[in-house]
Amino acid sequence: MVMDWTEKYRPSTLSEVRGNDKARDALREWAETWDDHREAVILHGSPGVGKTSAAHALANDMGWPVIELNASDQRTGDVIDRVAGEAAKSSTLTQSAEGEPGRRLVIMDEADNIHGTYDRGGARAVTRIVKEASQPMVLIANEFYDMSRGLRDACRTIEFRDVSSRSIVPVLRDLCRKEGIAFDEKALKRIADGNDGDLRGAVKDLQAVADGKDEVTVDDITNGDRDTTKGIFDFLDAVLKEEDAEDALHLTYDVDETPDDLLLWLEDKAPKVFDAGELARAYDHLSRADRWLGRVRATQNYSYWRYATDNIAAGVAAARDETRGGWTRYGGAPYRSTKNKTRDDIAARIAETAGVSTATARRDVIPFLAVMTHHCKNRDLTVRMAARYDLDAAGVAFVTGSGESTNKVQDVVADAEELKAEEAAEHGGDAFLERVEEDAGESEAAQAESGDVESLAEDDGEEETAADAESDDGQSGLSDFM
Repeated sequence: MVMDWTEKYRPSTLSEVRGNDKARDALREWAETWDDHREAVILHGSPGVGKTSAAHALANDMGWPVIELNASDQRTGDVIDRVAGEAAKSSTLTQSAEGEPGRRLVIMDEADNIHGTYDRGGARAVTRIVKEASQPMVLIANEFYDMSRGLRDACRTIEFRDVSSRSIVPVLRDLCRKEGIAFDEKALKRIADGNDGDLRGAVKDLQAVADGKDEVTVDDITNGDRDTTKGIFDFLDAVLKEEDAEDALHLTYDVDETPDDLLLWLEDKAPKVFDAGELARAYDHLSRADRWLGRVRATQNYSYWRYATDNIAAGVAAARDETRGGWTRYGGAPYRSTKNKTRDDIAARIAETAGVSTATARRDVIPFLAVMTHHCKNRDLTVRMAARYDLDAAGVAFVTGSGESTNKVQDVVADAEELKAEEAAEHGGDAFLERVEEDAGESEAAQAESGDVESLAEDDGEEETAADAESDDGQSGLSDFM
């Protein structure tokens, strides 16, 4: 079996870490003065820029044994306390021959994947551990601001920036020489340019191109490139405004995104184009796609991708009532990471409050709330939703499709806080959307009884659409759920 070059040539010392000299030096200084400050450090930056490699190289330089944990696998407070807490506090395993306490480096990868209620105290446990740790800790994160403010404030922070193409090329050149492969300098530069700051991705691309060859040429890179003639915004225009279902599906072959990423983009941007009825039908197709992607993750059978893609592209395009022209301000990448953290956190809040499963909340309740509170048009309903489920600006923005920083979202969150305070003072009950939650529970029971998930989802979508059609103000059916 051929060894992955990213592992085979992982830097063994900080001096071998390329492209982030300032971050590398700051990390060394943190380690050498740890006895003076005893703070944990967060290494954050885009995937593939060398954060984890730098942490392991540092351990080699300092002579520290490594205990590595993955926060996405050990998420709850109890597990983190038991595993990470003991690792961060005990020094008995690293005592010197004279009995002096030794040092070990505790590395927690994907530390940005622990979130509040969904992870049952995990974020609080990590914050507590870094404050009490008697061993140096390095937390690795791709999304710095996905971490809680308390955790960020409790640690030093070092940013690893995207590695420039100019810094990637010498690494690729060195790998070719070590592997005895001749190369065209232009070919290496093309690989570096195509990976947009991702050193790890560039190394993987080089290994894939060089497999079984004695030389890497420009032609090899050209022939190996994926067709990226369609960007993500062209794809969004095609699906949400222009093309029919068949043509939209064909365009997925020309976009350099996985089905998971395409789902995220459409889920985030559809509210900017679709009206309420179209949005309900589109979310129905996206929920089906999400289930197929769940099967891919569970079984590693990637043949299921085609069923997900059918719903993502053709299904969403078919949900559109008419073609549209003009320019749409889609904004940047979806707020959420590819792991749906915001959606899952909201689903967990709804599930706990409404007494339904997280899957039902994600599949049935959130899309329904999104239609009823679309762009915060029914402001009173949106405020009560935010108050009931304790949603922050990011949560309200996600459900309503409005910009997180807009005044209307900020005002909704402020009014929701006031409403919660009033209800707490009055010992008020939970009057908001009881009918929605009852319907969600009945929906789940009906699915279990009939076993026909797909037809139920279709019926729900038709009912919502019919209700939309009966209303002149886009707020149909609200009186049933108040």
